Amino acid sequence: MEKKRLALFVSGTGSNAKNIINYFADKERFEVVLVMTTKSDSPIIEFTLSKSINLVHCSNEQALNADFLSMMCSAHSVTHIILAGYLKLVPAPFIAKYAGKILNIHPALLPNYGGKGMYGDHVHRAVLANNETKSGITIHEVNEQFDEGQYIAQFFCSVTKEDTLETLRQKIQHLEHSYFPVVIEKTLLAE
Repeated sequence: MEKKRLALFVSGTGSNAKNIINYFADKERFEVVLVMTTKSDSPIIEFTLSKSINLVHCSNEQALNADFLSMMCSAHSVTHIILAGYLKLVPAPFIAKYAGKILNIHPALLPNYGGKGMYGDHVHRAVLANNETKSGITIHEVNEQFDEGQYIAQFFCSVTKEDTLETLRQKIQHLEHSYFPVVIEKTLLAE
């Protein structure tokens, strides 16, 4: 059985990436071989290096360059890419090269609250402003448009009148950490 060799793309603090690395640490069929970040001061950098995982810090220009991304992933024999809090639009030629092998997590129940500029607290503020009674996460394949790839799974949480930006953020992060690695594993093993 061939190992699934994962690259994690990160733009923020890397809490999802850290969770994924820990989850797959003892899984024989999986290996996180690369973390790529566009944020030079992300806490994921130190964590990645402490786990002896290859790390690439790239510029915004490099992150939008399909050839750069392809060479980077080929150099590490990457089989799948996981967008773990990654905010850049992945270039179409790179998506074509890894068709069906790039997964993303979005902090809302798509198709609502998706698209360019809808990430993190922007999503949570919109959910609260619209007095939604539920929110959640969507795990989906990546295509050429923000948050429009085929859905793989959605998980829900209730939103109450007492919820604040902080409490909703915590609920969503709990869903992300609880389900994203499990869905990655099941999805990749089902290939």
